[in-house]
Amino acid sequence: MELLTKQIIRKFEEHPIYSQDGKGLKAEVLVKYFNPMGAGTWLITEAEKQEDGDWRLFGFCHICEWEWGYLMLSDLQRIVLPGGLGIERDLYTQGRIVEDFIG
Repeated sequence: MELLTKQIIRKFEEHPIYSQDGKGLKAEVLVKYFNPMGAGTWLITEAEKQEDGDWRLFGFCHICEWEWGYLMLSDLQRIVLPGGLGIERDLYTQGRIVEDFIG
């Protein structure tokens, strides 16, 4: 699955790092990435394109527990799961906030 589309790039450009600072769980989720085979959810709320073309992402992430943090898009793209699967993108995040995903 393609993790970066033209629509997502547009959202990233409209929400640079720190643009949703202070919103906490009310921050808009730009894209949700997830591990289809187990632990790993990344609710991306802000992004910044790097000089090398990679994207530095910020959001509310869950591996063992929920926490705010940074990651690189290339790190997600490099993950290879059993059966040749990779990290996937939720197609239904438009108009949702962080709080909507953590129940």
